[in-house]
Amino acid sequence: MPPSPPSSRGTLSRALPACLSVAATLALWESYVRLTGISSQMLPAPTQVAWQIWASRGLLWDNTVPTIRATLLGFGFSVSVAFLLSVLLDFLPALRRALFPVFVISQTLPLVAIAPLMVLWFGFDLTPKILLVALVTFFPMLIALVDGYGATEPEIEALLRSMGASHVTRFRLARLPSALPYFFAGLRISITYAVVAAIFAEYAGARAGLGIVILNAKNSFRPDLMLAAVAVSSALTLSLFGATALLQRAMTGWRRAGAAR
Repeated sequence: MPPSPPSSRGTLSRALPACLSVAATLALWESYVRLTGISSQMLPAPTQVAWQIWASRGLLWDNTVPTIRATLLGFGFSVSVAFLLSVLLDFLPALRRALFPVFVISQTLPLVAIAPLMVLWFGFDLTPKILLVALVTFFPMLIALVDGYGATEPEIEALLRSMGASHVTRFRLARLPSALPYFFAGLRISITYAVVAAIFAEYAGARAGLGIVILNAKNSFRPDLMLAAVAVSSALTLSLFGATALLQRAMTGWRRAGAAR
């Protein structure tokens, strides 16, 4: 009998500590601003930032759409590249030993140097943003998938091999399913970097996006608008993180069902 879905009360109880910690942080921030009388040009209060989000909702929305587009396209490209590379490396161990150092080196490149070069090479359209998001996010997923393939139970592979299954069949029936939890762990890590990478690419050079709002607000000495854009980007990141958690629940429900028997 499959396990019953978690109740709304259980979900709320799990989310309550995080909500309380966020509320406490905002309350302390608001209290500090009001009690110390610090200038809003130095540190605006959360209520001022919230008001600015509402007052600038049109501007923020118009610039959030390009950021979402760059994030989703770049992340989709990253997932595709990471999966295809992981399959290739699983089938060709010698290639894995040759290419892994290159992939590691690619993660040591500083964004502050790479982002302007991407804009210089590919212009101000979506291409540099997609490539930068992919560069930042593909490695955790690649590592997670390769480790997941290696975590396949030897007994299952031995059974399939004794039945004459080919490498492709063993990969499809054993190695790929065992890698799914690892893949989603890498996916959750990567998605938190995707929005930041897209904003950084916009910051380096773009026509629109949250990065442009942050840059213009900084140059105009508008910390309230800058923090409003940061809050929107954080909400976007949390939404994408939640979407990956829901996707994992939908795609790995068979594991929970099997564990409950």
